[in-house]
Amino acid sequence: MADKQKFPSEVIDLPSEGKVYHKDSPLSSGKIEIKYMTAKEEDILTSQNLIKKGVVIDRLLNSLILTEGVNVDDLILGDKNAVMVAARILAYGPEYPAEVENPDTGEKIQYTFNLAECPFKKISTDINTNEFEVELPVSKAKIKVKMLTGVDEKIIETEVKSMKKMDSQVSKDLTTRLKYSIVSFDGETDINKIGNLVQNMLSRDSLFLRHKISEVSPDIELKQEIEIGGDMVEVDIPLTINFFWPDTSA
Repeated sequence: MADKQKFPSEVIDLPSEGKVYHKDSPLSSGKIEIKYMTAKEEDILTSQNLIKKGVVIDRLLNSLILTEGVNVDDLILGDKNAVMVAARILAYGPEYPAEVENPDTGEKIQYTFNLAECPFKKISTDINTNEFEVELPVSKAKIKVKMLTGVDEKIIETEVKSMKKMDSQVSKDLTTRLKYSIVSFDGETDINKIGNLVQNMLSRDSLFLRHKISEVSPDIELKQEIEIGGDMVEVDIPLTINFFWPDTSA
């Protein structure tokens, strides 16, 4: 930690405003301090071993986070996305060139996004913890849900990979994510029993729940409206390899 403090840093805001974290967590302030990237972090980004393991971004962000006692796994996904974008802006500036496609016509163009113009999708005003209650529309089951952290994401990834080895024909990603998002299901808190209940959840209830989680979860909006072929269309900002490794040959 002491070595990190030798470099310039910025304190950035989190989309969650800190509301989803325990009051004793440094993240409850709604802010996090990160340092500017150096050649050391560029070494991390080009590590083929870390890339193959799928942990390169987490290793990078952990190297940049200065806030004492905070690990990237502590962050909910939306806050992690915001830290990732802020780190990229501090390292290489807000301009991000990428190829985009008109979703209506398929026409492709090169476009330079301004990452500094990506707004926060703030947390719902009526949520002050990382748990909220939902009543499903068909079954009327009462569900208590939480927003997933990096720790949860890794557990889900491990479980999905394990299940895929047993049945490579069916991906259990959707139901596994719901299982770990649900804290209680009509009062049931056992994770294995919740998993069984999720497997048998009606499709309409499942869709409603997933939409509700997306609706209330804070994040950074990685979408912008741009002009393609004379039409104004909203496109997703593609997170390609150049996001953290831009072409500097120009």
